[in-house]
Amino acid sequence: MQAAADDLGMHLEVIYGDRDPQRLLSNARRVLARPQQPDYLVFVNEMYAAPELLRLFADSPTKLFSVHSTLTPEQRSIVGGPREHYRNWIGSLIPNDEEAGYLMAKALIAKLKGQPGELLAFSGTRHTPSALLRQQGLRQALAEHPEVKLQQLVYGEWTRQRAYEQAQTLLQRYSHVRLVWSANDEMAFGAMQAAQELGKRAGTDLYFSALNNSEEVLRARMAGQVCVLVGGHFTLGGWAMVLLHDYHAGQDFAVRGGKDQIAPVFSLLDAEQSARLSTRLQVPGYDLDFRRFSALYQPRMRAYRFSITPLLQ
Repeated sequence: MQAAADDLGMHLEVIYGDRDPQRLLSNARRVLARPQQPDYLVFVNEMYAAPELLRLFADSPTKLFSVHSTLTPEQRSIVGGPREHYRNWIGSLIPNDEEAGYLMAKALIAKLKGQPGELLAFSGTRHTPSALLRQQGLRQALAEHPEVKLQQLVYGEWTRQRAYEQAQTLLQRYSHVRLVWSANDEMAFGAMQAAQELGKRAGTDLYFSALNNSEEVLRARMAGQVCVLVGGHFTLGGWAMVLLHDYHAGQDFAVRGGKDQIAPVFSLLDAEQSARLSTRLQVPGYDLDFRRFSALYQPRMRAYRFSITPLLQ
């Protein structure tokens, strides 16, 4: 987000909610109490707190934009979508989470080369839309491969320690498991640690998938410890800044993809791509000019084409 803001001449302030809905709403109230409101507020639907956030800002001149996770269909049935009941909620940008879960599962299952097998799954939390969407992708892939049995899905709460504790029990309970699917990298590393302590080798005895772009997971993918890696959602913040920049300049993103946009930023990363991305992430501003992706600077552009591809070239 900062790299995009710098390129596009926007002032960015980041306030952290730490996945705590009460803190998120407390932060929102402090922003509302300021004598001067920001032009835009970018928010996530963490722990399903977004409807209350929208209610708080209902009479504010600030325009709201949801990124990474937006309101669920159930929430929208009550409060409506962007530019409906809450007119200052102008849109959303979310990643292809369901496809990410599906891609991970399909690539993981391919390691069995058509043979029957067993799988363990570590999801995030029950109250995070992205976790549930990734689970849906996993279940779609499993439905296409009845030869692979899901032994158990647990909620590792996105943390290494929790997944480690769960895996200590599960890997002994299901001793024939070959595949471990994780909705993020921290949980994958926790499960991997438990497997190592049980004498099982990652990439040989057990195949692990992960999702993220941390330096640790990129190196694990390069080394073959993580056999399947999906990444790219960290780019969403930058792409959101592009949409808001264009909207502010009179180029409404709604005519180039709609008010609610899904960016296919998640992609499978092989070892070579992981190495390339690791190098690129060390470069200030990622060596990208975000004006290349803006409708203001590219007036012939009919639709936004956001992905991780520019960082892999």
